[in-house]
Amino acid sequence: MRLGVIVSLGASTVLGLGALLVAKVWMPAHAAHAAAPAPMIAGVPVVAAAQPIPYGAKLDAHFLKVIRMPAGAAPVGAFSSVSQILGGPNGPPTALAPMTVLEPILPADISGPGERLTLAALIADGHRAYTIGVSEITGDGGHVMPGDRVDVVLTKELPQTNGPNGRRFISGILIQNLKVLGMDQNANPSSTQPSVSHTATLEVGVVDALKLATASQVGTLSLALRKPGATEIVDVKALLTAELGLEAPTSVQPAPRGNPGMRGPAPRPVAPSGPTVIIVQGDARTSVPVSSESAAL
Repeated sequence: MRLGVIVSLGASTVLGLGALLVAKVWMPAHAAHAAAPAPMIAGVPVVAAAQPIPYGAKLDAHFLKVIRMPAGAAPVGAFSSVSQILGGPNGPPTALAPMTVLEPILPADISGPGERLTLAALIADGHRAYTIGVSEITGDGGHVMPGDRVDVVLTKELPQTNGPNGRRFISGILIQNLKVLGMDQNANPSSTQPSVSHTATLEVGVVDALKLATASQVGTLSLALRKPGATEIVDVKALLTAELGLEAPTSVQPAPRGNPGMRGPAPRPVAPSGPTVIIVQGDARTSVPVSSESAAL
């Protein structure tokens, strides 16, 4: 009986020592693994919108946050820290376009440090803002909004060639795929309410500004609204009035007087063939044909 108790106690002691040894070896390694910081997500830091940013908002820290993106997916020119945006010497910039949550902030989306919201701040580098006059018709019925893209069509009258009623016109696309910076005084690209405007301010290159200035003096300029995302440049030939089948008909020459049924000069009398006899009566001379037998007499 005593032997069994001794054996049981010995076995318990061995098991207890084994458990202590395992705990001493395994638990520190497990604790060290649990305390290790989580590995950082691979990618590059990009400043994005922490909440929706409305057009014209002065940016501050609660609008911005840093996210990480794969290096190949990060937009070109994106900011890597909030201080790059808010640390300017003249104060925070202004949002030039509405932005959604987690949308990366790009230089084109914000003004310079401390700049007020003006149309000049919307102009891309190397471009100009040029304003043309429009109406309810030439401005696409008021459906053109800031931020849209348009083609500019020129229509002009040609010199008259068919008389006073033969007016002739030609129309062609002057410039394609221009960005609309503003309609009248509205430069908000988030506008959604159509309104009839009297002016349209377009973002153009220097040469295109000269084209618009000249074209506005020789004809009528109108806007053709493009579908969002459409950037194709189409080679289109100018269209003449004659190609529409609307040319004025040419005038009909009047018939000579005294013969209203004729449309040309009266036919010349046919000279008689064969032998003739000339009869003179005073100042009148008449040729009378005669037969060959009479002539031989």
